[in-house]
Amino acid sequence: MRSRRKIVSLMAIIVFSCLAMSLVDAVIRPDYAVKSAIKIILFLTLPIGYAIIAGGVPFRRLFAFERRGLLTSLLLGLGVFAFILGAYFGLGPLFDFTKVTGALEDNMGVNAGNFVFVALYISIVNSLLEEFFFRGFAFFTLKEQVGRRFAYVFSAGAFAVYHVAMMSSWFSIGLFLLLIAGLVVAGLLFNWLNERNGNIYASWMVHMFANFAINAIGLMLFGMIGV
Repeated sequence: MRSRRKIVSLMAIIVFSCLAMSLVDAVIRPDYAVKSAIKIILFLTLPIGYAIIAGGVPFRRLFAFERRGLLTSLLLGLGVFAFILGAYFGLGPLFDFTKVTGALEDNMGVNAGNFVFVALYISIVNSLLEEFFFRGFAFFTLKEQVGRRFAYVFSAGAFAVYHVAMMSSWFSIGLFLLLIAGLVVAGLLFNWLNERNGNIYASWMVHMFANFAINAIGLMLFGMIGV
């Protein structure tokens, strides 16, 4: 019974945090600094609180650095970086990206003046926070308490759903659905990388390079770099 309560509490924290961030993104729409503070509370403080009360969260193992798989993760990250930029240049003319910069300015106060700082934060810090929450907390803990298959599907699905409210006003419905499907696949890939390496550094590196590519596209959309 106690184990079941732990599982229910764990899943409730994951669902609540994703729904709360959806509310922040879609309804409250604070500037990016306030949003980041709220996200830290939901994605870092709540998991730590769960670990203190319920136990069984392998946080120390998540940050045990091992060189095994580092080169593979780096090469995969570079490959993802090239793929995203290639997809943008190849498929970009087929989709309308004009809403992106307007949505960023209106919803989060992100503009050409602060985009570089926000981009660096998103690429390095925010990606680590998301990997800690969706992979380190959700995937590894669910895998130990519920099972491998459920952990894969639930954490990857939560990762994709979390982005829905954030990106719903950025793109046309076709591109939006394509990106959500891509996020599910990315979540499954990140889970596999971390399971293979036993920590979250592998997925963090790939996630970071993916964000570098996305933010490079943002620099182009804001007209800060030419193509």
